Amino acid sequence: MFMPIITTFQLMPYLVFLLQASFLESRPSTLNDIMDALRDDNINLIGVWGMAGVGKTTLLKQVAQQAKQQWLFTKQAYMDVSWTRDSDKRQEGIAELQQEIENALELSLWEEDESKKADELKQELMKEGKILIILDDIWTEIDLEKVGIPCKGDETQCKIVLASRDGDLLCKDMGAQRCFPVEHLPPEESWSLFKKTVGDSVEENLELRPIAIQVVKECEGLPIAIVTIAKALKDETVAVWKNALEQLRSCAPTNIRAVDKKVYSCLEWSYTHLKGDDVKSLFLLCGMLGYGDISLDLLLRYGMGLDLFDRIDSLEQARNRLLALVEILKASGLLLDSHEDTHMFDEEIDSSLLFMDADNKFVRMHSVVREVARAIASKDPHPFVVREDVGLEEWSETDESKRCAFISLHCKAVHDLPQELVWPELQFFLLQNNNPLLNIPNTFFEGMKKLKVLDLSRMHFTTLPSSLDSLANLRTLRLDRCELGDIALIGKLTKLEVLSLKCSTIQQLPNEMSRLTNLRLLDLNHCQKLEVIPRNILSSLSRLECLYMKSRFTQWATEGESNACLSELNHLSHLTTLEIYIPDAKLLPKDILFEKLTRYRIFIGTRGWLRTKRALKLWKVNRSLHLGDGMSKLLERSEELGFSQLSGTKYVLHPSDRESFLELKHLEVGDSPEIQYIMDSKNQQLLQHGAFPLLKSLILQNLKNFEEVWHGPIPIGSFGNLKTLKVRFCPKLKFLLLLSTARGLSQLEEMTIEYCDAMQQIIAYERESEIKEDGHAGTNLQLFPKLRTLILHDLPQLINFSSELETTSSTSLSTNARSENSFFSHKVSFPKTEKLMLYNVPKLNLSSIYRS
Repeated sequence: MFMPIITTFQLMPYLVFLLQASFLESRPSTLNDIMDALRDDNINLIGVWGMAGVGKTTLLKQVAQQAKQQWLFTKQAYMDVSWTRDSDKRQEGIAELQQEIENALELSLWEEDESKKADELKQELMKEGKILIILDDIWTEIDLEKVGIPCKGDETQCKIVLASRDGDLLCKDMGAQRCFPVEHLPPEESWSLFKKTVGDSVEENLELRPIAIQVVKECEGLPIAIVTIAKALKDETVAVWKNALEQLRSCAPTNIRAVDKKVYSCLEWSYTHLKGDDVKSLFLLCGMLGYGDISLDLLLRYGMGLDLFDRIDSLEQARNRLLALVEILKASGLLLDSHEDTHMFDEEIDSSLLFMDADNKFVRMHSVVREVARAIASKDPHPFVVREDVGLEEWSETDESKRCAFISLHCKAVHDLPQELVWPELQFFLLQNNNPLLNIPNTFFEGMKKLKVLDLSRMHFTTLPSSLDSLANLRTLRLDRCELGDIALIGKLTKLEVLSLKCSTIQQLPNEMSRLTNLRLLDLNHCQKLEVIPRNILSSLSRLECLYMKSRFTQWATEGESNACLSELNHLSHLTTLEIYIPDAKLLPKDILFEKLTRYRIFIGTRGWLRTKRALKLWKVNRSLHLGDGMSKLLERSEELGFSQLSGTKYVLHPSDRESFLELKHLEVGDSPEIQYIMDSKNQQLLQHGAFPLLKSLILQNLKNFEEVWHGPIPIGSFGNLKTLKVRFCPKLKFLLLLSTARGLSQLEEMTIEYCDAMQQIIAYERESEIKEDGHAGTNLQLFPKLRTLILHDLPQLINFSSELETTSSTSLSTNARSENSFFSHKVSFPKTEKLMLYNVPKLNLSSIYRS
């Protein structure tokens, strides 16, 4: 029988330690009670509460896993709402929460107004059927109705699980019908978790074991303390273990809201135990930043300005050092991975998706860890301070403020900053949650001579404050999302290495920017009003390594005109990272040199989103006219290629040698009537070594004359990593794959074939031996062992999933006219398929396809 059509679940971004359910054996009782409440039709709102670090998020992970395994809901979504602790973000947070729910549940909402969107969201959720929404880390009451989450009455099947440190908040204020406390771990389970984290060898070391038992006892059954201290002590000497035990026993009470003194002590010891000032500084810097995910790209830009990365010669080296430091903090339990999918279409951080090719471009700091980090930072010899504008002038005169090296200032109520703040040791200054109309006096920065990093994002500047020219040591300047007028003053910041104007309203770059000869990174992404870049500005930035220009800038000049021309890029001998939009392929100089590019996203004639670090997206390109040697070499080194209205060729790809396209992961071709094949196998070396060994997705659509994926024999071992295959509107395509190729698609997870009028079979047998091998009655052909989704739509001539072809020559195939009964003699099974959708396939024999 076929599996029912289902919608893929959105898995929650697990935030705490990724503990397996089996580690926390005392939790099943609470877990079972929560699951029973989820099954109860009379309960819509469930609360989970417990002190910081006790394991609430881990329990929510288990709830989500079991709900998925038991098919309790058609869709589910997880949201971290730690922003509720900040009164200034609550209003903004509602809109963000609506957007997160829309994305997580794959909804399409049209309303922009918050209240109208709440009504629309509520209606959509009620139509969707059984929905599970999990809201984690609630600090103050959330009006669910105002968000658009239906939670009252019999008319909704939506279930909401809330988690907080405050049980009364959930049960009394938010009206949870059932509330479940999460208790400390019992001693035996605490020991089991500790041993699992630190390693079983702790049992075998007779000198170490009694010390370890006492260390675990000091953690008082709190998973966050147990895991953090275990990671810090792993592979350390007995002396270090003894010291840790003494420190834990002598810990002083803390006044951090809802943070147990033992949790604080464990985290503080783990911080102290970090080896190196650079990793400690990075930890404190992460603690200063706002709640939610932290972009590694942002950390890189701050770190460059702060000289956080010693003895580096390039941004590439700085990036590698940053990733190494982040891994140290993760291994110590002080940083967590983030769920990156939620950022795929965030224009503010998309540059990090290009430069940071780590497994995860974002990290998250647990809210408890962040509170401890801020407490530690405030006592640091060069204090890190997060301040509100309340009492700013009085505090700015204190000795504490004059010692501060790092200040994050939340401007909430004030409209005018003081004329001058004398902070002689200040190196890092971040304005957060600003009123865009906040006035910064011209003399404001005169008392900050050591400043290295300045972030003034989301501000309005007709002209920049004149005292900026006194910041002779400034290395990183962020003016993202700013309303900008005249910024000529930037030309005086000659030590500047990082300049970001992303999403700003800048219309013209000043001539004075030519003085920024130390600049390594320039970000002009999404500067939609940028119209003028004076000639020779770009070419004068001789040390530039990263250039981001994915914007609406279309005024690229040809030789002799006053605006910038693309040939200036040839003068940037250090350029290794480029993201750029070029409106017309005709603007590309034939001699453009991109030999040193290691990361690039180049959009020609089109815009959009690309996923990998080496990618091209081309529109209205004549292959024979527009692509010079430089672009052709990039083409062959790319991980991702997108073509639309490609002309001048009947092949998409023209390999020059066997190394071509070996790194290609994603290929999309559309709206190109001249295209007949993806590639020709005339290259004999390809036949020996296979082709597209890393290709993960292949999307072909609206190709009116497309005949075959491959012209000629397909190399053995090709497409071995393909996961997604989509073919739409290819009216001349009679079959999709040869059996020899299909058998190699062991990783295929999704296949969609739509609107292909001539297609008679999906899989074709090429040789007589294949027909004899698989053609006898009763044989089940098992293909695509990992296939999860199969969609066949509007295929009027499709008779069978697989059938035979006869070879008429060594390079051409045609349908063999055989009796209808022979088509029905083979069955193709898909053991793992979860989603099977068939529309308008009137001739298909359904008995030939089954799910075993």
